[in-house]
Amino acid sequence: MKNKRALLTMGVAVLFGIGAVVLASLWLLAQPGNAATRIVVASGDISRGQRISPDMLRLVDWPSATIPKDAFKDSLKLADRVLKANVLKGEPLTEAKLAPAGTLGGLSALISEGKRAITVRVNDVIGVAGFALPGNYVDIIVHTEREPEEPARHARNGLHISKIVLERILVLAVAQEVGRDETKPKVVNAVTLEVTPEQAEALDLARGVGTLSLALRNQVDPSSPQTAGATKASVLEQIAAAAPGTAPAAPAPGAAAPRKPKPAPRAAPRAPQVAQARRDCVSVLNGVTTSQECF
Repeated sequence: MKNKRALLTMGVAVLFGIGAVVLASLWLLAQPGNAATRIVVASGDISRGQRISPDMLRLVDWPSATIPKDAFKDSLKLADRVLKANVLKGEPLTEAKLAPAGTLGGLSALISEGKRAITVRVNDVIGVAGFALPGNYVDIIVHTEREPEEPARHARNGLHISKIVLERILVLAVAQEVGRDETKPKVVNAVTLEVTPEQAEALDLARGVGTLSLALRNQVDPSSPQTAGATKASVLEQIAAAAPGTAPAAPAPGAAAPRKPKPAPRAAPRAPQVAQARRDCVSVLNGVTTSQECF
């Protein structure tokens, strides 16, 4: 009898334990933080401009609370789509990172609507020593010679000018590569930029009238400083003003001009001394009077 009661008690305890485990598992699965959904992620690093193929994708379980709103749950919907942004391994694929459906792969897929791509020739100096990579923003500076006006035809120092003509221009590609390797710079001979049609015309004109240089800028800096440009005359004037002791200080406005010292009075010229000739004299006695005759 006692053995039956012990076995019955043990059986009831086991049933209650199994029930508790089942209820706890159901409760944990019902929690929103632990619910998972299968979404499409990249199976490896994919560069922008590439056409997506099935071997580039895989399905993984992703917490429902952190799934991007435009993520894909079916890899078939991504067939033949083109990326317009770089995607890292394990990163979810979203509509914001894709070019419009039907876009062909390559550089044309990266150009924004209403923009154009134009290529300029650079060297290791103009190309910011290879640090102008795809996705960076640059300012474009042109060095040229202005058309002289009639009064300034002989003032050559005022004709040469360097001026920023385009600001915050996106670099689409360097040479023939649209990808970027941020670990090291890459010196190339051509850079492709994304511009508006008006900017493309201005850039082509600047390229024809002078030499171009690129100035790399911070990607999150939206400022647009207004500059008058640098001329040879303004640069030389700044250098002369910075050099100490090159010119006497100008008197303050309204201050009396210093008096010039009066010249010392000139001495009257001495009359030249005439040498007297030597004369011989004799005494002449005439009666009681005496006179002296010189000759």
